Amino acid sequence: MVPHLTTALSGPLLALEQGLLDNATRIEQWFRSQWMEHTPPFYGSVDLRNSGFKLAPVDMNLFPGGFNNLNRDFLPLCVQAAHAAVERLCPNASNLLLIPENHTRNQFYLQNVAQIANILGLTGLNVRIGSLLPEITAPTPVDLPDGGQLILEPLVRTGNRLGLAGFDPCAILLNNDLSAGAPPILQGLDEQWLLPPIHAGWATRRKSIHFAAYDKVAKDFARLLNIDPWLINPYFGSCGEINFHERTGEDCLAMQVDGLLTMIRQKYAEYGIKETPFVVVKADAGTYGMGVMTVRDASEVIGLNRRQRNKMSVIKEGQQVSEVIIQEGVHTLETVNGGVAEPVVYMMDHYVVGGFYRVHGDRGRDENLNAPGMHFEPLAFETCCNVPDCKQAPDAPPNRFYAYGVVARLALVAAALELEQTAPAELLAVPA
Repeated sequence: MVPHLTTALSGPLLALEQGLLDNATRIEQWFRSQWMEHTPPFYGSVDLRNSGFKLAPVDMNLFPGGFNNLNRDFLPLCVQAAHAAVERLCPNASNLLLIPENHTRNQFYLQNVAQIANILGLTGLNVRIGSLLPEITAPTPVDLPDGGQLILEPLVRTGNRLGLAGFDPCAILLNNDLSAGAPPILQGLDEQWLLPPIHAGWATRRKSIHFAAYDKVAKDFARLLNIDPWLINPYFGSCGEINFHERTGEDCLAMQVDGLLTMIRQKYAEYGIKETPFVVVKADAGTYGMGVMTVRDASEVIGLNRRQRNKMSVIKEGQQVSEVIIQEGVHTLETVNGGVAEPVVYMMDHYVVGGFYRVHGDRGRDENLNAPGMHFEPLAFETCCNVPDCKQAPDAPPNRFYAYGVVARLALVAAALELEQTAPAELLAVPA
């Protein structure tokens, strides 16, 4: 199955994709130089939007939860990438502890956990799963829809090390985004690798910081190819001290919205784009598509009604929203089986390992697709994103997907910079 790009405004994007193909050697050399200077996150996923005139990331997740949605033909890519990450961090590793979210009733998420454990197990690691849930006091089996089973075990803290009863891991892989903060049992583990580090969790991480890092990466990359960085980079702003219930911070929000819309209109005029500009206001921390609204005029954020304020004020784990990012909206003109779609690219270490399409049949091309009613098309990527075919046109599937992989890796470089810039001094030391 190949997705369709339903747009007549494909000129700038096709030119961009052709430029990526023509410069593939230089691009891969540039990425190699970046990874010599910066350590990539252990894994990550990037939500992309393809407007036909712009291809840009709109979110970067450092605790990806959809490995069960990847094309199973790409499993060898995942294993190879995991090998590289493990060898860099723990070359003599034999044990790894995986700590998931507390979604014990979410069967789709548990299948993701099982797939991560499977990938890591195929690298030669002994992988066991430790739960942060207080009710897990003994090994607890959880049945999966495919007939498989997970065993959740209680965590055991011994000094500055974390493991399970009779199980001492070299590294701990979090698949829990720590939205409510890092519990004491995860703090002070200075003798083990904690991947991603605690400061990557949403209790401290901010999307605005990530996109500030991405802005730098995109400009550096654009200079390499002599292109307009706007083609791969969404404008953004941020507002702190927002309280939607008390309606404080609305003036800041309206000013940022108006400023961004003005900048976007100027770019649309420059490229002859007839679409209606919009921005997306979303919580500066958090995921799951919570705390998100589409805005087309600054007046829309003044005097929000009660339903809108309730929607924007709380995110995962009941955390109150006090900071927001205002991000240039990127239309998505891709469809899969008639539903509006956006690609999600998955990476381990610095490798692209596959992806899928997030599809929503009831949402428009200028709306958030990460919402109830969405579904995933795991077979949309017929080929991996790593290898272009320069003999084919820029919009041929392997080449379009190569472009996706390039932009996703730019976001991964930005995530590496972000984690370096925000790391507490005590976390810069290498575990013994």
